[in-house]
Amino acid sequence: VQLQASGGGSVQAGGSLRLSCVASGLTFSNYLMAWFRQGAGEEREFVAGISRRAANTYYADSVKGRFTISRDNAKNTVYLQMNSPKPEDTAVYYCAATWSSSWSRMDYWGKGTLVTVSS
Repeated sequence: VQLQASGGGSVQAGGSLRLSCVASGLTFSNYLMAWFRQGAGEEREFVAGISRRAANTYYADSVKGRFTISRDNAKNTVYLQMNSPKPEDTAVYYCAATWSSSWSRMDYWGKGTLVTVSS
């Protein structure tokens, strides 16, 4: 199984950025997908999650209303649209997949993509 995240980079606060994560080696539509992030010196935290058929989405309070998670099961891809990012959103962003129904039990992780938000 591979999860390949891309789309990270530098962005100014108030701009926008879209992260993508392409999955291979698994039946993508059978998995909940999520984005996590880890800032320097911080623990990894949940950012957003999406159900198998995209019927339900879940967000951390810190990104609610600014970030949008979506998925395209035909392309085995999950996205994170980041609008109005803030400097505190600077982190390495990881996509992850779980067969379970719990965001704390992710089965597979990608390598991460760095997002840097400047003020």
